[in-house]
Amino acid sequence: MNTQNTPVHIRLWHRDFWLMAIANLLLTMAVYVLIPVMPRWLMQTENLTMQETGMIMGAFGVGIFLFGCFTSYLVQRFRRNMACIWAILLMAALLGWLYYLDLQKSQFFDFPILLVQRMALGAAFGVAQMILSSTLIIDTCESFQRTEANHSASWFSRFALSLGPLTGIIVDRLAGFSMVLLVSIGCTIVATVFILLVHFPFRTPDENVRVVSLDRFFLPQGWPLTINLIIVTCIMGLLLSTTISELFFVMVMVGFFVALLAQRFVFRDAEIESEVITGLVMIGVAVLMMLTRQQTIVSFAAPMFIGFGLGIIGSRFLLFFIKLSRHCQRGTAQSTFFLAWEFGLALGIGMGYGLLEQQTKVALQVALCITVVSLLLYHFFTHGWYLRHKNR
Repeated sequence: MNTQNTPVHIRLWHRDFWLMAIANLLLTMAVYVLIPVMPRWLMQTENLTMQETGMIMGAFGVGIFLFGCFTSYLVQRFRRNMACIWAILLMAALLGWLYYLDLQKSQFFDFPILLVQRMALGAAFGVAQMILSSTLIIDTCESFQRTEANHSASWFSRFALSLGPLTGIIVDRLAGFSMVLLVSIGCTIVATVFILLVHFPFRTPDENVRVVSLDRFFLPQGWPLTINLIIVTCIMGLLLSTTISELFFVMVMVGFFVALLAQRFVFRDAEIESEVITGLVMIGVAVLMMLTRQQTIVSFAAPMFIGFGLGIIGSRFLLFFIKLSRHCQRGTAQSTFFLAWEFGLALGIGMGYGLLEQQTKVALQVALCITVVSLLLYHFFTHGWYLRHKNR
């Protein structure tokens, strides 16, 4: 039986690791709080079309790739924690710029300006998150704990997918979009403070460091996993483009908790293919319920199934990337997982607005078709390919 488990070490959960994990949560929340409320601001306040809104929201997914090839150079050339902090501060500045644009209610801003802002925000977030997840977090733990550290820290950013939009919806309803932007900026500032509280000793840079490199950026040999994960998270992006209430994100969070428990107890010694298959089936059932049923129970069960499915799929795919990587490629594997996850979300959101024009029924139909494609792709190709190419 092909099983792969992540051991639990209590000693991993020391002060520095907690600070870095919470910084990871806050950094991710800083961009996720905008997902449910920014499109409405773009269309109602800035008078943009649905297609322009979709392009702006999707541009974030393009932006995360822009400076990734410089990540290794930045980590080697400068102190690794300061490189991350400067990227986060750039995020805060870009969010501050958006806050300024929102204050100028007497004038409209051109589509290209907002497109560049969103893409630049994605670029800054990409560099900050790749340095944080591929370097800083694992530097706070012992070498034998690094897989568990990656696995545990990723759950914090995963919970941000429910906490961020939930916070954005509540704050927007109570205080408006400007306050949502201030909350987002606040998340980046607190994340910066947490990183500053952790001491990272100086590390002598390697000789002949290349300015442009795939190191800590993208794992070429993991392309089947990358494509499959993009397809999976695109489903969630499509769902995020529809009108969603606070209850949806609360139940997604419940699904994440259930997935966390199931991974530890239900799937502990199960065939590894069963996790991804189960997750995709649960997502498919949830989308089918939302498409064909109107009962109150669907509002509770469907998002919980989606959270459960995304939770176990995300955890398993991250371990796949790590076990596929060669020596000294752990950080690159982590970054590749991050890129696939975020690009899929942005792609789905962009499609939901730009192509499907926020039509809930059509979005659900497309999401169901994509779920079936992802399930077939994983079962008949990706899983077998992974077993033949894994290195750990």
